[in-house]
Amino acid sequence: MCEHVPLSRRLGSLALLPLIGLLSGCQRAVLNPAGDIALQQRDLIYASTVLMLIIIIPVLVMIVVFAWRYRASNSKATYAPGFHHSTALELVIWSIPLLIIICLGALTWSSTHLLDPFRRLDRISEGQPINRAEAPMVVQVVAMDWKWLFIYPEQNIATVNELVLPVDREVRFDITSTNMMNTFYAPTLAGMIYAMPGMQSQLHAVLNRPGEYEGFSANYSGAGFSDMRFRLVGVEPAAFDQWVSQTQATGTNLTTESYLQLEKPTEKHPATLFSAAPAGLFNRIVNRCVAPGTTCIAEQMRHHKPGVPAEAGERGPHGAAHGQAPSAQEGDALRPVPLSNEPPAAGASGVVQR
Repeated sequence: MCEHVPLSRRLGSLALLPLIGLLSGCQRAVLNPAGDIALQQRDLIYASTVLMLIIIIPVLVMIVVFAWRYRASNSKATYAPGFHHSTALELVIWSIPLLIIICLGALTWSSTHLLDPFRRLDRISEGQPINRAEAPMVVQVVAMDWKWLFIYPEQNIATVNELVLPVDREVRFDITSTNMMNTFYAPTLAGMIYAMPGMQSQLHAVLNRPGEYEGFSANYSGAGFSDMRFRLVGVEPAAFDQWVSQTQATGTNLTTESYLQLEKPTEKHPATLFSAAPAGLFNRIVNRCVAPGTTCIAEQMRHHKPGVPAEAGERGPHGAAHGQAPSAQEGDALRPVPLSNEPPAAGASGVVQR
């Protein structure tokens, strides 16, 4: 026979369910960051939650207390049907929420500037300032249907659905999309950044802990959206250099033709490594002129503005909007000439799929 469990014990067990739910979520990516930006964003969530609970908890407690004290069967409770105003009560009701709103506003303003994705980092981690003399490593992110292309212009390699980063190294992500709006999101690394066709966004972040994590698109973009995920791997600098060398030795060259094939919609695309990518490929993707003979957006804008000097017309959409010219690695990426399909001397054949 089943042992009879008192009603009070049953209610007590039910009361623990929300606590169990909170504890089960403690190891989730957002609350278990591996990068300093994600860590600061998590702390911001904690601070905002505590500030809001200052209002929520007393209100919930008072609902129970008032309902019990002023119940119909309590003849000892004060009955004052003519009550209509209390200055002290009004001060409490309005002043505390106003102070909370001021604190949340100040927190929002400061964190918006401190965690601006276009802004270079101030620190690698708490207590370790950034070395301003060292430029951030550049990774170019392209959201495709339905996969992620990562181009490492400094290392002259590219990957699909696999992002490998050295720990404790500032990284600048240049982000765009080929077809529709997506959201680049690696919860353990930093917050969500939109990827939009014909535009370039940016994110500065750092990974502080080695390990394997997951990234994905957080913006619905069609049939293959649910499988539009990538593997984020944090490794030590020496291991990163070894991975780059291995990719250069075992991958295949990403040519214009192979990119145009890659751009076609696919679902559950395997992780793929490329030993080289065409110079200026990312800038051509932004300007939507990868296919040979296609006129770049920047070139079209220059022709539509006859008074604009040539050097101004050759700047990408991001450069025009923010006063920044294309980086040195991208050189003459905006000129509408076919990309070279010849592999560099260091290139090798063979595609590595994982």
